[in-house]
Amino acid sequence: MALSTEEREAFLAEPHIGALSVASGEADRAPLTVPIWYAYEPGGELWITTERDARKTRLIAAAGRFSMMVDRVTPTVRYVSVEGEVVSTEPSTDEELRAMAERYLGPEAAAAYIKDVLPTLGPPVTIRLRPRRWLSSDMGSLQ
Repeated sequence: MALSTEEREAFLAEPHIGALSVASGEADRAPLTVPIWYAYEPGGELWITTERDARKTRLIAAAGRFSMMVDRVTPTVRYVSVEGEVVSTEPSTDEELRAMAERYLGPEAAAAYIKDVLPTLGPPVTIRLRPRRWLSSDMGSLQ
């Protein structure tokens, strides 16, 4: 059963690991699909942070759009997929990096991640997507 607008936006706003897909730009390759942290508030833009020089960043810039899919298997099998155009790519702020890390790790682990892991990565950028096309379903319990 397809989810209502409110249900799909609320589900996307939960802290799932997203599967980001973007065209590879190569005729002999499938789209690049990678797991990623993301943030979303109902009615707003979906955003990710990633390394400025990452392959996915270059592919997103070339395509001007990407898709994100999130799912779960309990208490029911449910997924939401959203596709849209990129509305901005900017250097990440400290506030964005902290918010994303805390969303997935909690405050204490996020502080350690920001201190110990982020410095080992390339310069971060925040990419914002305006959702345009949605697919969603709750298939109920499969038990």
